Amino acid sequence: MTQPLTVPIAVDIVALTVIDHTLHALVVRRGIEPFKDHLALPGGFLREGEQTEEAAARELAEETGITPPGHLEQLRTYGPQGRDPRGPVLSVAYLLLAPSFAPARAGGDASGALWHPVDALLAPDSPLAFDHASILADGVERARSKIEYSPLATSFCGPEFTITQLRTTYEAIWGSALDPRNFHRKATKTASFIEPTGGTVREGAGRPAALYRLVPGVDDTAFVLDPPLRRPPAPASSPKSASAPSTQE
Repeated sequence: MTQPLTVPIAVDIVALTVIDHTLHALVVRRGIEPFKDHLALPGGFLREGEQTEEAAARELAEETGITPPGHLEQLRTYGPQGRDPRGPVLSVAYLLLAPSFAPARAGGDASGALWHPVDALLAPDSPLAFDHASILADGVERARSKIEYSPLATSFCGPEFTITQLRTTYEAIWGSALDPRNFHRKATKTASFIEPTGGTVREGAGRPAALYRLVPGVDDTAFVLDPPLRRPPAPASSPKSASAPSTQE
């Protein structure tokens, strides 16, 4: 009879936010081998008695000083073979989205913690250790696809936001410019998506812009955009050059 394989279980966290109109991911600089001094997603091994979501929140706090402030969902599992030079490791990855996070500070096995532009992390010469570039790519694609039909993009905004702020959030996640008028029409005409709060805010020299919020009681992952807000097709030109990394370390 074949004996069952026993392998360690780890968790990895894809934490995404928008900084200066650019999609960023939270990464740590590893303080130990393997891949010492390389960038990696926050994460670590499951402890006895823990659920994987508990381990994800603990590792995030230990390595970056951040308590999950927004939407957290399980992404998928990876491995166990061929992803860690120490041997087979099964990883359960989580996706975390929020409009803002507390300042990152390194701790635990991390010697640094910083927000880094996603484009640079997903470049062909990605600086990420292990298979974390693949995990990050899956997390980014999950976010990009889900905002087509769900209100998930509002997870990157504050409780109240303007249509311009919501549109620039879509543009940052998709990496594509959107037509302002078409976006305004689709966003405001979709039931169970967003609603005006009655407040306004100045965004420039023009008249004040109306403030909106997610319709109360609507799940931010629910299929409510019908027809969906389709992302523009990827440009046929060469990929964008990698952006300079943030310096919040």
